[in-house]
Amino acid sequence: SRSLCTVVCKWTYTSDRGWDDSFWRRIGLEDLVKDKYEKIGNHVLSPGEAVGKGLTPEAAKDLGLPEGIAVAASLIDAHAGGLGVIGADVKGHNLPCENQPITSRVAMICGTSSCHMGVSEAPIFVPGVWGPYFSAMVPGLWLNEGGQSATGKLIDHVVRGHVAFPELEAKAAASAHSIYTYLNSHLDLIKKSLPVGFLTVDLHVWPDFHGNRSPLTDLTLKGMVRNSLCSPDPVAALCAHLAPFLPPFLKLGTRHILEAMEAAGHDISTLFLCGGLSKNPLFVQMHADITGKPVVLSREVESVLVGAAILGACASGDFASIQEAMAKMGKIGRVVQPNHEHKRFYDKKYEVFLKLVEHQREYRSIMNSL
Repeated sequence: SRSLCTVVCKWTYTSDRGWDDSFWRRIGLEDLVKDKYEKIGNHVLSPGEAVGKGLTPEAAKDLGLPEGIAVAASLIDAHAGGLGVIGADVKGHNLPCENQPITSRVAMICGTSSCHMGVSEAPIFVPGVWGPYFSAMVPGLWLNEGGQSATGKLIDHVVRGHVAFPELEAKAAASAHSIYTYLNSHLDLIKKSLPVGFLTVDLHVWPDFHGNRSPLTDLTLKGMVRNSLCSPDPVAALCAHLAPFLPPFLKLGTRHILEAMEAAGHDISTLFLCGGLSKNPLFVQMHADITGKPVVLSREVESVLVGAAILGACASGDFASIQEAMAKMGKIGRVVQPNHEHKRFYDKKYEVFLKLVEHQREYRSIMNSL
C-alpha cells in the first residue's frame, strides 16, 4: 500500500487520474509502468486509512507488540506536524481564526528546514509554492506547501562559524546552559535598553545560502550580508549577528511566502508553529511581530508525533474522521500575540530584505553581460 500524501506530493500521482504514464516514459523510467505499476505500487490509501489486517506476525514479533494492531497509511514528516497542530480547538483564546474554517490557518514546521502548510477548499495555484495537492494532508482539502531550504541549520552554521564562538561556547558551558539558551539570556539583557530587533538596524541579510525554494524558486540565489555594525564585545557582536538571522531568514522569508499565498487567494489570520525552533521564545515572538499575526504553540511540542497518533487513532476506529481527531487530540499550549509597536521598523526591514534580492539579480545581470 502507498500513502496518497507521499505519491501526490513527491511522485506526480493524482487522486482522480492516478499515475501519469507519459511522465515516466519522458524521463526514461517507463519500466515502472509495467505489470500495473508493480514496482511502485497501485494500491493508494488516504492518510489514516487502515492498512491490511494490521500488524503482521513478523512485524509484531520484531516490535514486541500484539499481532493485528491497526496500522495507518502515513504522512510525510512535515505534513504529520501540520496535521498535529492545524486543527486544534481554539475556543476561548481570542484568536481571529475562532469560528473560522481551518483554511484561515497556516501550520509552520520549523526545524533544520521549514515548511509552511496552508489548506483551501478549492485549488489555489501559488507561484513558487508547491501544490495544490488534493487530500494530501487534510482529507477533502487542497494543500499548498511553501518552504525554506535551511533555517535551523543555517543559524547553527552562522553561530558556529563566528569568530566569537569559542568564547561563547566556554561561557555557555560555565553557566551550564546550551549556547542558544546563553545567547537568549544575553539578548534579554540587551532588551532592557532596546528591542532585540533593533540590533539589526544596520545589518541586513538575504538568507538563501542554498538557493530559494519559496516563493522565488531560484536555486542560484546566494546569501547576502550588508553590515556596518561594529562592536568591541565579540559575544555581543555574535548576539547581534544571531538576532538578525531569526527575523530576516526565519520570519522575513516567511512573510514573503505568506504574502505570495495571500496574493493568490489564501486568507490567513493565524500561524500554528511546531518543530525544534518553535521552542525558542525569541524565534516565536519575532514571527508574530514581523507578520503581525498571532502565533499558536501546541501543548505537545512534538507535533509530528501527534499527527502520527491522529492517523493511528483513525485507523483503529477511535475517531470517525481526521478532522474529528485533529480537534480532539490537538491542544493549544500558548498563544503569542504580535507587538504592533515595532511594526514600522519591521516593515522597513522587509523593504530592505526585498531590495537585497533585487540587487543580487542586478549584479548578476551586469556580470553576465560580459
